[in-house]
Amino acid sequence: MIELKTPAEIERMHVAGRFVAEVLSEVGRLADVGVNLLDLELHARRMIERRGAESCYWDYAPSFGRGPFRNVICLAVNDAVLHGLPHDYTLRDGDVLTADLAVGIDGWVADSARTVVVGTAAEEDLRLVRATEEALEAAIEVARPGNRLGDISAAISAVADDHGYPVNDEFGGHGIGRTMHEDPHLSNKGRAGRGLTLRPGLTLAIEPWFARTTDRIVYDPDGWTIRSADGSRTAHSEHTVAVTEDAPLVLTRRAAEEPATRGAA
Repeated sequence: MIELKTPAEIERMHVAGRFVAEVLSEVGRLADVGVNLLDLELHARRMIERRGAESCYWDYAPSFGRGPFRNVICLAVNDAVLHGLPHDYTLRDGDVLTADLAVGIDGWVADSARTVVVGTAAEEDLRLVRATEEALEAAIEVARPGNRLGDISAAISAVADDHGYPVNDEFGGHGIGRTMHEDPHLSNKGRAGRGLTLRPGLTLAIEPWFARTTDRIVYDPDGWTIRSADGSRTAHSEHTVAVTEDAPLVLTRRAAEEPATRGAA
């Protein structure tokens, strides 16, 4: 069932969205050569505890996972892109790091992800990250009343096509609000003019993610971390967006959308 939110409910989601943006900005600032993923997870955990928020990943247990997810944030490196299980790994120069966070505050949820390059950035990695950011902005632009869900999907896949990146349609965006995952599913590949008509009050987590040279994925033995099947590098950008009578409202926009490069030069 799809629940349209009132302006007051969207503003409550915006409270959660601003906090998600704050945490992701802090994680991006701290990500540097020599920093351990577990230290980043701990920092995010402490921020969430201080705010009195709840991570939607803690105890998350979908059918594909192996046991409940016992971390507050997803952290994925290089060829890993989704559901990255934080583990004892020290970031190296040139690593590509994706941080994905969904948090609830007072019963309302927001979800966002960003990818940064740690230290010395290879141009092909920056290009991949920028492509997901460009796809996200193109998708947000068409999230307007009267357009169709397929218009969002088509906007994402058009950017991927322009850059020559294949698109996986197994995992994509989703409705969001009282819980992290609500209807409808939002594919990163689709046809304009098809699907659900967008109406004011619809709230979506829009999340284009690309691997450089494949649309196939594999799972780590942990049952969580999803990687490109051929080991090529990946990137993922996501915002929670509300369809309104006017322009799309991005609920997780960071105060200043930082560049993709992080850490020592």
